[in-house]
Amino acid sequence: MSEQKTPATNTLGLTKADYKGLPSTMCKGCGHDRISEAIIQASYDLSIDGRDILKMSGIGCSSKTPAYFLSQSMGLNSTHGRMPSFATGAHLANTSLTPVGISGDGDTASIGMGQFVHLIRRNPKLVYIVENNGVYGLTKGQFSATADRQSPSKRGGFPREESIDLCGMALELGATFVARSFSGDKKQLVPLLKAALSFEGLAFIDVISPCVTFNNHEGSTKSYTHQKEMGVNFHDPHYVAPQDPIDIEYEEGELHEVTLHDGSRLMLRKLDQHYDPADRTAAYQGIQETRNRGEILTGLIHINVEQPSLSKTTDLTAEPLSSLEQGDLRPAAGTLEQVNGTFRI
Repeated sequence: MSEQKTPATNTLGLTKADYKGLPSTMCKGCGHDRISEAIIQASYDLSIDGRDILKMSGIGCSSKTPAYFLSQSMGLNSTHGRMPSFATGAHLANTSLTPVGISGDGDTASIGMGQFVHLIRRNPKLVYIVENNGVYGLTKGQFSATADRQSPSKRGGFPREESIDLCGMALELGATFVARSFSGDKKQLVPLLKAALSFEGLAFIDVISPCVTFNNHEGSTKSYTHQKEMGVNFHDPHYVAPQDPIDIEYEEGELHEVTLHDGSRLMLRKLDQHYDPADRTAAYQGIQETRNRGEILTGLIHINVEQPSLSKTTDLTAEPLSSLEQGDLRPAAGTLEQVNGTFRI
């Protein structure tokens, strides 16, 4: 008999299998499963303790997927479009946890649009992943707000309205971390997820994730074929954890290094040597130019490590609110009057 090989472990002594969840009930070949696999890989590589992650979701096919990764993590499948407010409240109650919010294009760009807008303004620590397939899969393939007008449905109809570009909107609203990727590009998606998990603020990642049942046909702009043909990658990203030795080889080309709040670094080999992800105007222009050509810009589109997160701007205590005693949470009358006085004009 051949000797059974021992599974590899990370610095916590955990195997990749320890980061998995329940068996997926998604359609076979669904792009959402690839995103779950990328989250598992990123968490394993970073040696994250699953108990330090808080999984949040709304309603939709995408919102089922937190059940398929990080089984040790606590989580909440909230109401349709309201994941951002649940995630913000959970973050403020316990800032020692890293929230990971999974949403869909319907959950975010339609019923949850108001939540999405104000979440960006507040900038809480949250890895916000939109699994974007351009359709409502649970209700049998109606167009979502991200469906392109030139993209026909499986039955041959076309959307009447212009689509919403969530990355463009996030930039317009002042988001501090904006990225787009493709569920089938693990080489790009995993480093972006690692950087997002290490980012002190809102890290928004729009992931094109083809719906194999309703939106993977010829002509669809959210299909595997279209993404492979029209995707434009501006970066070859590599994540460097602070405790790891730096041993990276790159082909010739300009490097752009971004130091994150925990000391980790995101190394970007520029494919377009004149593109700087710290330049918001250039980022917005890059999205528009590729969109006008029918292309899909992927990679780290914009990052700002200077803007403070919600926990900093609200002066929260270092100790999580959820662990404070009643005496700490209920100040004396005189102290409360002083606090209220700071809000009077």
